[in-house]
Amino acid sequence: MPKIDGARLLADLKRLAGFGRYETGVHRPSYSDVDIASRHWLAEKYAEAGLSPIIDGIGNVFGRADGATRRLLVGSHSETQPRGGWLDGALGVIYGLELARAFAADPDLKGLGIETVAWADEEGHYGNMLGSRSFTGHLSEAEIDGYENREGDRLRDALARAGLAGKPRIEVDPRHYLGYLEAHIEQGDTLDSTGLRIGIVEGIVGIWNWRVVLTGQQNHAGTTQMARRKDAGVAMVRLATQIHDRFAEIAGPRTVWTIGRMLLDPNAPSVVPGRAEMQVQARDIDEAILARYRDALRELVAASDRAGPCRAAVEELSQTEPRLMDPDFEKAIEATAERYVPGGHMRMPSGAGHDAQVISHRMRAGMMFIPSLKGVSHHWSEDTKEEDIVLGAQVFADAAAAILNAG
Repeated sequence: MPKIDGARLLADLKRLAGFGRYETGVHRPSYSDVDIASRHWLAEKYAEAGLSPIIDGIGNVFGRADGATRRLLVGSHSETQPRGGWLDGALGVIYGLELARAFAADPDLKGLGIETVAWADEEGHYGNMLGSRSFTGHLSEAEIDGYENREGDRLRDALARAGLAGKPRIEVDPRHYLGYLEAHIEQGDTLDSTGLRIGIVEGIVGIWNWRVVLTGQQNHAGTTQMARRKDAGVAMVRLATQIHDRFAEIAGPRTVWTIGRMLLDPNAPSVVPGRAEMQVQARDIDEAILARYRDALRELVAASDRAGPCRAAVEELSQTEPRLMDPDFEKAIEATAERYVPGGHMRMPSGAGHDAQVISHRMRAGMMFIPSLKGVSHHWSEDTKEEDIVLGAQVFADAAAAILNAG
C-alpha cells in the first residue's frame, strides 16, 4: 500500500502557505501575482514527482501520469479567500501531490496512476468554480468575457497578465479516469466537536439564492407622520423575521438558511427609506426541501405584498443542484478509515460547495473531510492538528489504492 511521508507533506503545505502569507493564514486571490507564482511552483513539484505538468488557459494546473493504465484524478483548488486559511483547498492539492509520489514509490501499485490538479478560482473571485467548470465543459467564452472581480478587473485582463491568454483550456475525457477524489478540511465543527477524525462525504448541498425587494416611499423622517409612512426598511425587517420563523418550521435535519446583504436606499438617518433589499439563501442535500423553502418564501413575499403598505417581490438569483458522491468511493474511504481509526469516522454531507460537485456531472466523484479546529474556515485563524493532516493523507491514499485496484 502507498506510504505517506508526513514530514514531506507538512513541509509542502507550509511552503504553499508561504505564497501570500497573512498572519497565520494566506491571502492569495485568484490570478494575483502570488497565485500565479504558486501555480508555477506546483507545476515544478508535479514534475519532480514524475508527472507531466500543464497549466491550461483558465489556470488549472494538471500533473499527468503518462505511463499509468488506470488513473484517478486527485486535487482541489489552490487560491484562497481574502485573508483566508492555509488549508482550505491547499490541503487537497498537496494530498494529490503526496499521493502521486507515494504511488510511484510502491512497486505493487505499478500501472495505477494518481493524476493531480489544482483548480482555478473555486472561491469565486471572478466566477465560482471556474476551473472545474471549464474542465467539464460548462464555462463558455462568453462567460469568460463577462466576468470581473469586485474591483472591476476583467477576467480576460487577469488571464492576460498571468500569461494565459490564448492558451487552450483542457476539457475532460471521462474515459481517461476511474473518477475524481478530493480531500478538504470540514470547515464546520462536527468532526472537531465530536472527537471524530475522518468524514466520509455522502453528498454536497445545493445552494439556492433569492433577492427580496421591498418598495415603499422615500420621505422626510421628521415631517412624515407614522401613520402614512411606507417605510421599506421596516417592511424588510418584519418580512425577514417571518422568513426566519417559517424556515425553522419546515427545515430538514441539516438544512441551513441565511438572510444576508440587507440594503436600504438611501440609507440615511433622516430619510424614510423608499427601497430595501435582502438576499435569502438556503442549503440542503435534499432538493425537495429546497423546493419547499422556495415555495414558502414566495408565499410569504406575496402575503407581505398584499398586506402593504410596501410592495414586495422575490427574484431567483442562482440555484446549484445537490450532488451525491459515488457510493463505492464512500465505501472505500469508510473501510480504510475504520482500519486506521475504528469508530473514529462518520458519514456526513458537505454544507459548502466544492469542485467535486461540478466534476460529479462528468465522472464518479468522492470526498473526504478532516477536522477543522473549532470549525473555523474562511479566516486566517483556520487550522487543523498536524497529526490529523497526516492521518487523513494516509487514509486517503489507501482508499485511492483500493478504488484503483477495484477498477
